[in-house]
Amino acid sequence: MKALQSTIAAATVGLLGLVAPAVAGDMKNGDGIATMEMAGYMVGDLRLKSPFARATLPNQPVAGAFLMITNTGSEDDVLVGVSSPVSERGEVHEMAMDGDTMTMRELADGLVIPAGETVELKPGGYHLMLMELKQPLVEGETVEVSLEFQKAGTVTIPFAIMGKGAKNMDHSGHGS
Repeated sequence: MKALQSTIAAATVGLLGLVAPAVAGDMKNGDGIATMEMAGYMVGDLRLKSPFARATLPNQPVAGAFLMITNTGSEDDVLVGVSSPVSERGEVHEMAMDGDTMTMRELADGLVIPAGETVELKPGGYHLMLMELKQPLVEGETVEVSLEFQKAGTVTIPFAIMGKGAKNMDHSGHGS
C-alpha cells in the first residue's frame, strides 16, 4: 500500500510541476525555499490551503480573498502584508462586532499565526482585501497574490476566483 501511495504521490507531484512552474518559482521563504503539497502550499513552517477570491463587478474597487494558514512550527509567525498585480495595494483585515454593528478594519500590526494552530481567513472574519483593483476578478480565473510573513518570508500563490457569494473553495455559498 505504501508503494502505491508513493507512486501516486510522485505522479501527482510530476503533474503539478507541469501546471504550476511559474508560481513555484515565486514561492520563496526566508531561505529561498518553498514547496507545493497536495494539501496546499508550504513556506517555512506555514501550510497555505484553499486560497480563493470572490469575483467582482466591473469598476468594483475592492475584492476579498481568503485561505487557511496552518503554522506547523514551534514559533508564532505574523502575516504582515499582501499584494497582487491586479490591485494597487492589499491589506489584512478583520471583521468584528461593535455593539450591533459589524465593522471591518485593517490589522496594522498584521495577523498572528500561532504556533501549532490554524487561522482561517474567511468571509465575516479575518480576510485579505485587494484595494483599488486594476481589473475585475472573473469567476473561473485565478489571480496571483503575494503574502508576506514576518518569519517565513514572502510567497506568491494562485487564488481561484469563485462566485460573488462564495464562502469557500467548493464554489458554493455553503460551508464545507
